Amino acid sequence: MNPEYIGYLASAFVAISFLLKEINKIRMVNLIGCLLFVTYGFLIDSLPVIITNILISVVQVYYLFLAKKQ
Repeated sequence: MNPEYIGYLASAFVAISFLLKEINKIRMVNLIGCLLFVTYGFLIDSLPVIITNILISVVQVYYLFLAKKQ
């Protein structure tokens, strides 16, 4: 499978997250996109893509956890 397809799918999820209005949905869709970008980063052996998207994923999980707690 071509890694580019995972990159395109990740981009689609991140782009869709900007169209949503509910913050938890935004965070969840963006998290999926970031995790796909992490996978893509491993497939293309790109440390900047991996690190950036892991950090964003951690932030998204943290805020989703806080929202669930309230």
